[in-house]
Amino acid sequence: MTGELERQTVKVGILGVGSVTQVVHLPMFSERSDVQITALSDPDRLKAEALATRFDVPHVLSNEEILSHDDVQAAVICTPNHLHESLAVEALERGKHVLVERPLALSAGGVRRVLDAAAAAGRHLAVGLNQRFRPDAEALAAFVAGGELGDIYAVRANSLTRMPAVRSAWRQNPEEAGGGALMDLGVPILDLAFWLVGYPRITRVTAVFQDGETEVEEAATVFAVSDSGIAFSVEVNWNLVAEKDRHHCRVMGVEGSGSLPPLDIHKQLMGRPMNVTPRQPKARGGEGRYQNAYRRLLDQFVRAVLGETDVPAAVEQIHLMEVIAAAYRSAREGREIHLDED
Repeated sequence: MTGELERQTVKVGILGVGSVTQVVHLPMFSERSDVQITALSDPDRLKAEALATRFDVPHVLSNEEILSHDDVQAAVICTPNHLHESLAVEALERGKHVLVERPLALSAGGVRRVLDAAAAAGRHLAVGLNQRFRPDAEALAAFVAGGELGDIYAVRANSLTRMPAVRSAWRQNPEEAGGGALMDLGVPILDLAFWLVGYPRITRVTAVFQDGETEVEEAATVFAVSDSGIAFSVEVNWNLVAEKDRHHCRVMGVEGSGSLPPLDIHKQLMGRPMNVTPRQPKARGGEGRYQNAYRRLLDQFVRAVLGETDVPAAVEQIHLMEVIAAAYRSAREGREIHLDED
């Protein structure tokens, strides 16, 4: 990474003050001594001003003003999905380090353009895929990478949520969101499923959607097969009828299996299944998995901007968005999609 910062405080501008900004970025950045939130932007200026007052942020500006502000070193993009690509590219071209909420872009081509902009600018680019930063996910991924579970043949995952009383209007608009439950919940859970087993190349995709009262899908079931023969089955739902939300992932191998949450790993030892689940660190103050994983993600980003570590290039997001596009095509055409099709 070119250049070293003269100051040991990262000045951050946050574009968009929706729920993830309010729950994650504002409180977590505000409590860090090495971060100063310099400015906020949002179409709802009154909400942005109220949050600026609450978190002692000195400026409420437009997106353009934040990206052109000399004091802003890092841009955190939390806008509707269709703006992610263009804002990330503009921020990078203006010399900012960038953290983008997922999806990085709405297409594989868009992801490539953002990655190219980051490489050309010599700036860090992070994506808000906090699931990868969960200690239980890291532990399970390590067992898989070490061959402890033998050859992997299947991964099952779901992200099922109850419909909130009020859902952001833009999430129900296909032009702004890029899709419904699959784009919202499917991007992070598919990324986790693929990441746990080393992000294999997917060759075949089949998807079935459940439509709701809006223009986007309320639920989706996706089946995918890798070139190495791993079968993935993923379900997402915005309108689960149950007592609580459900988020689960299981990896199955010929010599063992692992699932989360809670982390549970068994493998064959001396001809019988044995529990080999490692102890897990407890989040501070009883903090939940979601918030704690985000805290670890933000810590990596801040330390990278300060020159203390690096952020791996998000090249897997190209293939992820190819799979997402294939799933939408499969649901639309009612057939299996081969990713090598023209």
